[in-house]
Order: sequence, then C-alpha cells, then structure tokens
Amino acid sequence: MSLGRTYAVALMGLDGSLIEVEADIGQSLPNFVILGLPDASLNESRDRIRAAAKNAGIPLSARKITVNLIPASLPKRGSGFDLAILMAALRANGDIRDTGNTVFLSEVGLDGRLRPVRGVLPAVIAAVDSGHGDIVVARENLAEAELVPGARVLGFDSVAAALLHFGAKPQELTLPTASPQRPDTDGARSAPERPALDMADIAGQAEPRFAVEIAAAGAHHLMMMGPPGAGKTMIAERLPGLLPDLNDAHAMEATAIHSLAGAAASCRELLRRPPFENPHHSATPAAIIGGGSGIPRPGAASRAHRGVLFLDEAPEYERRVLDALRQPLESGSLVIHRAVGAAAYPARFQLVLAANPCPCGLASGKGANCTCTAQQRRRYFGRLSGPLLDRVDLQLTVQRVSMADYSTNEASESTATVARRVAEARAAQRERLQRWGLSTNSEVPGTILKKELKLPESVVRPLNDAMRRETITARGYDRVLKVAWTMADLRGLTQPGPNEILEAQQLRQQVVTS
Repeated sequence: MSLGRTYAVALMGLDGSLIEVEADIGQSLPNFVILGLPDASLNESRDRIRAAAKNAGIPLSARKITVNLIPASLPKRGSGFDLAILMAALRANGDIRDTGNTVFLSEVGLDGRLRPVRGVLPAVIAAVDSGHGDIVVARENLAEAELVPGARVLGFDSVAAALLHFGAKPQELTLPTASPQRPDTDGARSAPERPALDMADIAGQAEPRFAVEIAAAGAHHLMMMGPPGAGKTMIAERLPGLLPDLNDAHAMEATAIHSLAGAAASCRELLRRPPFENPHHSATPAAIIGGGSGIPRPGAASRAHRGVLFLDEAPEYERRVLDALRQPLESGSLVIHRAVGAAAYPARFQLVLAANPCPCGLASGKGANCTCTAQQRRRYFGRLSGPLLDRVDLQLTVQRVSMADYSTNEASESTATVARRVAEARAAQRERLQRWGLSTNSEVPGTILKKELKLPESVVRPLNDAMRRETITARGYDRVLKVAWTMADLRGLTQPGPNEILEAQQLRQQVVTS
C-alpha cells in the first residue's frame, strides 16, 4: 500500500478543526514534501520525523514521501502534527496496520521520544466533537486529554511504543533507554499554588469590604481609588476567595485556555478555582488581549476567564490597552484578527481597577503634601476613558486606615463567612434567572430589567432623576439596577427597594477623575 491516512487537529484559538493527514510513497528520488499551508515549525518536522523513525527502529521509505494536510486551505502550525505525519508515512509503507480514525497529537524528538504539546485539551474536545474519540498523545499529556468526556486516550513515552501498539514487529523496534527529565513545552511551568488570603486580614475598610462582597455576589466590575497603603491591592487579591468554584462547563473552558496558553504537561485536573490575573502596568496590548505572530494566543484577559483580571495602578497602563478591554467587558469574548485568520477566545472576567488619587499619591484627605498640578492629574486619569469607566459597576474611594481600626484587636469577618453569603446570593440569582439561561445579575440585559424584572416607579425615582439630569448614562442606569438586585440578594430580599437603589448609585459615583 502506498497511501497512509491518519488524523490530527489544527487549532484556531479554542476552535479545533479535524485534519486528515495523507501520506503517499512515490517512485521518484528521495524527498519529503508537506502540503496544506504548513508553517515554518511544521515544515521543520520533516527532519525530526525522519530521525525519530530511524531511532525507533523503522526508518521511513527512501523514496519520495508526499504528505497532504486536508483541508489544504486551513493554516496549520506547530509541532503537534509530528506523530500523525510519521504514522501516516509508516502506514503508507506497510510498516504498521491501519490506524482507523485515531487522532495523533504529539511532537517527536530526534531520539524517538514523544514530547508534550500545548492545547491538547481543546484539541481533544474538537476531535471528540467530530466523532473521533480514539486519541494518542505523549504520556505527559495523558491526564489532560483524559479530562474530556468520551475520549479514549492512549499515552506513550516513545514512537516505538506507539508503533508496537499499531502492529509494528517488535524485533525491529528500538525502545529508548532512560527517560531524561524534560521541561514543559516552551519552558512553561505550573504556576505555584496561591496562598490562602483571608478577608480577616483587612483592618477596617467597611465600605470597600462591602463593595468587594457585592462584586463577588453579582460578578460586578470594581474600581477603587485611594492613597498608597490604603489596602486596595489586599482587597482585590481576596476577591477570588469569595467566588464559588467553577462548574464543569466553566472549568473546562478555563482549563482549555490555560492549556493553550502554554501550561503543557501541567493540566492534570480541571481548574475549579476562579483564575486571578495581575499583569504589570508595562504589559502590551498583545499581553493583555492576546496576539503574537501567526495564530494569536490568549492574553491575560482570556486567562482570567470566569475569574478576576486585576489592573493595579490602572492609570499607568497605556490607554490603548485599557480601551481594548471595553469590547470583552460587554460581550464576554475576544476575537483577534490576523492575516492567517481570526481566533476567538472567551473572556468573561471580573475587572478590578486600582488607582492612586494622583501621580504622587498624596492627594487624599486634605492633600496638603500633594505636589501634582491640575494638568498632571488630568493627564494621569486621562488614560481611564469615560466609556471604560461607564462599564465599571462599582466605583469607590478607599480612605486611609484609621489608627483605631489598625490597632483594634477585634477580628474582621473571614473569607469563609463572607463566601457563604456570596454563595447564598448567587443561589438566589440562579433561581430567579434560570428561565433566561443566566446565572448572575451582571449578565442580565437591559430588556429584562425593564420588563420582567421592572421595579416600581417609587423605587427607581432617584435613578430616573439622575437620568433626566444627564448625570448617568443608559448603560450606567442598567448597571445600577444590577448592583441593587445583588444587594437585595445579599440581604435576602425578593427585590431591591429605594435604599438599595440609592446605595448602588452612591457606590458608582464616588470616584472623580477630572
């Protein structure tokens, strides 16, 4: 037989396409050609595959080998096609039996070992969805691939072990000797587990504590402005601890993104805790939103999917970085366009912004020691555009911790205590919103707020007055209502009253950036 066929997966963002890998053995002079829009790293696989096959004990045919990746119009990139191409070439030469509908996802080393690749989880999901449940991966990727329901996964250490499973003659194979310690793909490392952070560590700050509880209960965005040392970062870092565990669907989404982002060989189980991303203020748009050459990779906004994206010293970020967040704050997704195509990533995160009151940070209180001019302050906050801040539900000023609060021996409420109230509030939201397929108040569209969840005129009168005075936008109107509903859920009320509307309005209008 001169034609062999296997399957692989090409990823464009989190969307995977099944790739049929054909290998033909010709009668002409030795050559190795790969067709079907391979990138540079995939073209380089020719030499890796020849060396791996030879060192596994079954060299490739000395005649011309033509490999075609179908569909040919779809760009393919990366080393994850190595094993599929090798198996197709050996099948074409009759060295192994038919592999059927098996999908192969692994890089090969020159010594014949199989090496892990990034993005195995979304690739296996795509393979199973296309009806190809039999998967072969490197052993380091086995636990990750087995997370996908319906996948029948085999993990091997070497090309020789895979060939033996598919009918190669044992006497011809050369199994590798000792398996050396190998780094994760592209130098990726498992992130160290974050230490448990407790709300009880925060001294005083009753209003910021209440605001972060509201943010956790309703999945609202939050901005805190205050002097250095007031506790803004402490509060933001404790928000993930108040959030409930991710359900199966959300955990699969978050784990797939982290697999694709480069944590190869480290996704042993689904990410159950909401992720927390805290990029430095020097980060580029590609680092925050995603990008890179070729098919763009996910950035911090997508890695924070179903978790928290914390931008400390927010006015220090480039304005184009901050404004690029406006679209995912509304839609919960990112579509990054490049010449080779568009990659779509989910990005439904909670945004937390922290800012000083001025460049020197001393303008709080009386501001007697502040040396910043009015022009410097305007330039400083000019990076926080009005359209961005209009999408932030809670905007409050954090005051310095008083000596009385700092020196008290009275313990504040712990994270566990607050998290229980958050869980009860979220349960109330799910029960109320399940008929629309929603789970948190932040997701409720304005049409539902104005119809099925419409509040009496006597309740929303202060908000209507603000709308008439043009001190609040239509988007801000809806977001105040969402926060008011979350406050009602935390207090065990069936719907918000005038007090909740006024408090929600107050928590949105504290920060002045001009």
